[in-house]
Amino acid sequence: MNWQSVRAVYGHEMARFFRTIWQSLASPVLSTVLYFVVFGAAIGGRIQSVEGVAYGAFIVPGLMMLTVLQQSVSNASFGIYFPKFSGTIYEYLVAPTGWIEVTLGFVGAAATKAVMIALVILLTSFWFNGAHIAHPFWMISFLILTAVGFSLLGFIIGLWAKSFEQLQIVPMMVITPLVFLGGAFYSASMLPPFWEAVAKLNPVLYLISGFRWSFFDLADVPVGVSLFAVALMILVCMAVIRWIFLTGWRLRE
Repeated sequence: MNWQSVRAVYGHEMARFFRTIWQSLASPVLSTVLYFVVFGAAIGGRIQSVEGVAYGAFIVPGLMMLTVLQQSVSNASFGIYFPKFSGTIYEYLVAPTGWIEVTLGFVGAAATKAVMIALVILLTSFWFNGAHIAHPFWMISFLILTAVGFSLLGFIIGLWAKSFEQLQIVPMMVITPLVFLGGAFYSASMLPPFWEAVAKLNPVLYLISGFRWSFFDLADVPVGVSLFAVALMILVCMAVIRWIFLTGWRLRE
């Protein structure tokens, strides 16, 4: 393992983030405030609580997961696409840097950005709803694991994409709908039995459920299943990335 290469890639990506940090933070924070106003105040006025938790507080884990998933995928996909687009990715690969160092650098930076933005959103939510985290350690653990898992997915999307337009296909057409249908703003137990069973086919539901459990001790599925789901996602994505670099798929185009 060439840790110097990992630090170089990671540092370069984080420096790019800090150059535009206010723009990077402004959009998700503004969106979160609007969600709290629309869902927390307007809808929360009609839905007083969900399983004993005030609705405004209940949606906080879902909002954080929505942001983490979107930011992880977009940051990692754009981060690796630019070197691929410009051809500088070959300079990484001919240096004493393997696929694991390149992956750790880009994915680590993307996950760090997503976690930072999520924590800013958490602080924003405290202003609206106060603080309540039942299991802080597991909250941070789920947050980091989810950010890493979807950063790996974004890394794969960046290697797969042939154009800037293709970078937007999966986040817009797949990730965002899965989050909204995965219980970001409601509990699966609120659905009729048939639709509850359908909702549990959505892998994002398991991530949001585990994350919500860390806040309120409420979960749609067992916490162990949520941990297994995110761990499996990380392993599968790492295997796919290794295969891409070993075969050169989409890297030679």
